[in-house]
Amino acid sequence: MKICRLMVGIVVLCVVGQATAQEKGYWNATSNTARSITGDLSFAPDKITINFTTFALAQIRTLKPDEQQALFPDVGAGAGNLYRVQIPGDKKFLRKNTLCGSDETDWIVTWVSAKTLHVAMFSGGSIPTLTPDALASNQRLCGTYMYSR
Repeated sequence: MKICRLMVGIVVLCVVGQATAQEKGYWNATSNTARSITGDLSFAPDKITINFTTFALAQIRTLKPDEQQALFPDVGAGAGNLYRVQIPGDKKFLRKNTLCGSDETDWIVTWVSAKTLHVAMFSGGSIPTLTPDALASNQRLCGTYMYSR
């Protein structure tokens, strides 16, 4: 019985570890927005690298399925996270583009489905509300991007 419980615990830890590490690694820009603003990016446990510039990253929590549906409605099953980040509003990326206009980028939301990474970036000091109504009237959503492996 103890061995069975131990095995179940190990399996649960492996699944949780995979769910929180889905976006780790290098991703190729595939959407027009990603190709024209960020280029390729990569995630490490505590940082994100966009166009050869690295920023500190803190995982806040995992994304709930209803939040994923509100933000990325046409995406399949997967896993995602909400991250806190501080990317200055005057930081220029590809073609002299910024992520959130002149506002600082404060939040990154990810969703990985198969070999596709969906990313949404938000400005503002408070955690973004990820419901259909809030997103429809939200001025804090800076953009959405798609990447693949």
